[in-house]
Amino acid sequence: MKILKNAKVYTLNPDQPMADCLVVGDASLSAGRILAVGEWEKLIEEFGTRAKVEDLEGRIVMPGLTDAHLHLRQYALTLKRVDCGTAGREVCLDRVGERARSTPKGDWILGHGWNQNIWDGGFGTAQELDAAAPENPVYLTAASLHAGWANSLALKTAGIDGNTPDPHNGKIGKSQDGEPDGILFEDAMKLVSQVIPKPTSEENTAVIATAQEKLWRMGLTGGHDFDRRESFAALQILNQRGELKFRVVKSIPLEQLEQAIALGLRSGFGDNMLRIGSIKMFADGALGPHTAAMLEAYDDEPDNLGMLFADREEIFEIGRKAARGGFSMAIHSIGDRANHEVLAAYGQLRRAEKEEGVTHFRHRIEHAQIVHPEDFSAFFTEDIIASVQPIHATSDMEMADRYWGARAKNSYAWKKLLDAGARMCFGSDAPVDSPNPFWGIYAAVTRRRLDGSPGEDGWYPEQRLDVHEVIEGYTTGAAYAGGMEKVLGKLAKGYLADLIVLERDPFEIQTDEIGDLKPIATMVGGEWVWRE
Repeated sequence: MKILKNAKVYTLNPDQPMADCLVVGDASLSAGRILAVGEWEKLIEEFGTRAKVEDLEGRIVMPGLTDAHLHLRQYALTLKRVDCGTAGREVCLDRVGERARSTPKGDWILGHGWNQNIWDGGFGTAQELDAAAPENPVYLTAASLHAGWANSLALKTAGIDGNTPDPHNGKIGKSQDGEPDGILFEDAMKLVSQVIPKPTSEENTAVIATAQEKLWRMGLTGGHDFDRRESFAALQILNQRGELKFRVVKSIPLEQLEQAIALGLRSGFGDNMLRIGSIKMFADGALGPHTAAMLEAYDDEPDNLGMLFADREEIFEIGRKAARGGFSMAIHSIGDRANHEVLAAYGQLRRAEKEEGVTHFRHRIEHAQIVHPEDFSAFFTEDIIASVQPIHATSDMEMADRYWGARAKNSYAWKKLLDAGARMCFGSDAPVDSPNPFWGIYAAVTRRRLDGSPGEDGWYPEQRLDVHEVIEGYTTGAAYAGGMEKVLGKLAKGYLADLIVLERDPFEIQTDEIGDLKPIATMVGGEWVWRE
């Protein structure tokens, strides 16, 4: 048992917003829960003789933060891959070449993070990668995870040539001579990814174990993982070993819905460290590659409305099957047409749930990046959680202005969603963006990048949120979205002792300083998992 005294505790509990002392049970005592919250003078009388007292010397304590949308295994794997998040294409190619010099002939070179929208000349070509790594297959995923860049050897290994048809919901980029140019969009990416040697189960387990340590250092004590079965398998191994110290709500991909129902699994099954979340499906693509489904064409491509992967009727039928089987839905939806279709389908689903006496599930829309003005209210009326990523607003603002024009005022519109009554949870979509939650908080509060651009007021400043609203999205909002609001998201008696310690107060410092915050200690389940 620990007594954490002399602290400024933000509990996120409206019944007791502040305190100066916490009594925390160890993992073997009360399963690492909070035993008491209050004033040192009162709590020392009850617990002092039985507990180890730690003086926090006036530092800030707040609940551990949860990333409500990340790809845990993919993020973990990118820590070992070529970092392609460069300002120019040549720097990316140089990094690939450097990696090639230390990679045996024939072995794959993998990388992540490129964004053609900020590169002079746009997309790269297979031939450029051939020059950088002539003896290795190369495959680099875009920052959005909705496009891939392959060299000729990778394309050949995947059997892709000028006669290969576009797969359903995918597109193979072609040069003027009709040959593949190295760029693969959406489901065409699978043609290459499926031939890349897969990490072993133990390798997946090891990289996730390493990644959780990096996440603790950022202030994250949990996340909602949208990776696939390999991630779930590795997480179960870590949990079984007692080595998982990062609380995970794990989604199940749509293609495994039938198996999940047949096994009798349900949303919420598991324990407080690892539990099943929603069924994940895609309604459209993404902004960067122009595959997000739009009601009106992209400003720079008058004939392009993006890709709608499922309309409202198909989404409704899938959602009804999932709900009957005991699952909530989490639907990737970025464009305004996709959001319109998903919200309409959720409206049908709500009526069907009521008529059939099915549980009122906590359905979600993941991203909700651009919403038609008439659709904001549906998040409240249909009780749909908006799972959003504040850092995307500042990463994407130039693309949004360029490709959506005046419509961008309704994009990344967190204030409009909140004012409409939407329940919200916040995340990063890592490795699409950094999982650092304080960068996300800074983006939501300032609508600026860390370098201060685009100016003092930020991008569409009317969409700025206050610090408390954003931190709620990473704590109580994320806990509710994960079905854990009775044990997580607050520092209150009986809640899990997940918390972080900060030197500076995020509620009192200048907003320009929020992005620099990082914890000096992180606790999960009453155990200090990291201390500076």
